[in-house]
Amino acid sequence: MLLGSERHLTEWGASEAQRRVLSRILPMEPVSNENADELWTRRRSLFFKPANGFGSRAAYRGDKLTRRVWAEIVSQSHYLAQQLVTPGQRTVAATKGAATELMKYDIRIFTYGATPLLLVARIFKGQTTNFRTLGGGFASVRVCCPAERCA
Repeated sequence: MLLGSERHLTEWGASEAQRRVLSRILPMEPVSNENADELWTRRRSLFFKPANGFGSRAAYRGDKLTRRVWAEIVSQSHYLAQQLVTPGQRTVAATKGAATELMKYDIRIFTYGATPLLLVARIFKGQTTNFRTLGGGFASVRVCCPAERCA
């Protein structure tokens, strides 16, 4: 949440180049009793996740929320709201010679401290990644420099 805050980056002395890169982080805001009604009104365009969560545990798309679950989220006071971004899609052939099908993907960067360790794509159907779907799971990602042509 703080890395997406222009105010915090300025206070921390982030350079213009650093702020430009970090400006791609979607803004997040804490869910509280004070903003609960306004967030409920905008919920269809938001995604809600616990501040200390991981692996999609207890995370909710706003357009799927019920009033009961929303009341739990507000009462726990450790949730964040972020703009919902739908995953990209790719045509995938699960095995050589197989018919292609449309699957969703997202990109993940695994880090240790501030050092990126691994860049992967999660390929899936449905709502989350699973390793049972033929052709789903993790895929390698090749990073290309602008001057380089990717094949």
